[in-house]
Amino acid sequence: MPTSQSNQPRRTLLLTGASRGIGHATVKRFQAAGWRVITCSRHPFPENCPWEAGPEDHIQVDLSNADDTTRAIADIRNRLHGELHALVNNAGISPKLNGARLSSIATNLDVWQHVFQVNFFAPIMLARGLVEELRAAKGSIVNVTSIAGSRVHPFAGAAYATSKAALAALTREMAADFGPLGIRVNAIAPGEIDTAILSPGTKALVEQIPLHRLGTTDEVAKIIYVLCTETSSYVHGAEIHINGGQHV
Repeated sequence: MPTSQSNQPRRTLLLTGASRGIGHATVKRFQAAGWRVITCSRHPFPENCPWEAGPEDHIQVDLSNADDTTRAIADIRNRLHGELHALVNNAGISPKLNGARLSSIATNLDVWQHVFQVNFFAPIMLARGLVEELRAAKGSIVNVTSIAGSRVHPFAGAAYATSKAALAALTREMAADFGPLGIRVNAIAPGEIDTAILSPGTKALVEQIPLHRLGTTDEVAKIIYVLCTETSSYVHGAEIHINGGQHV
């Protein structure tokens, strides 16, 4: 464990959507800093993942199912011993139709509800369900939104985009409500990040980004880490753009 943490109890992160991309990089970043990481995913724990205590601290949960999410919250509380230092709501889904974005006309109600349950309702369910543990630790919440939450995106569908816009608004509401409890709440809004789920046509989009490149999952994970530590002790209710200037 790093020397800087030797005089304090080991801190705990709960991360949803941990099995790939930004979530995977975030696990590695926090684990390298000596944190205990509890992961949530709809998939079982993958055997080749690199962090210690992974299988023991992985919870398989279907965040699109409110009852299963409630079940998982009870399981998580039993593992926390009264304190949670960081909650990162990273899980998100963006359904496609034959690889293309789903428009507001083409998206049926079941898809809207499925997307919003995972991308919007699950984060507030987890935060509310674990509020006492977050309060005890003076913890931080980071909601992962998207550049698609503030503009029509060529790849992200209407349900995904509107769920992320709603999550950005929820972040502000949570900042007002959780702040007096000593819990900081912020969001990050990634742009085009180099992951396994990039859509065809991304190369052309990159040419419009001022930095002329994709972001890396590690670059996102580092900002998440900062928002969960003392470096950002007066950052609250913010949505941090991580997009190489794509939003300007």
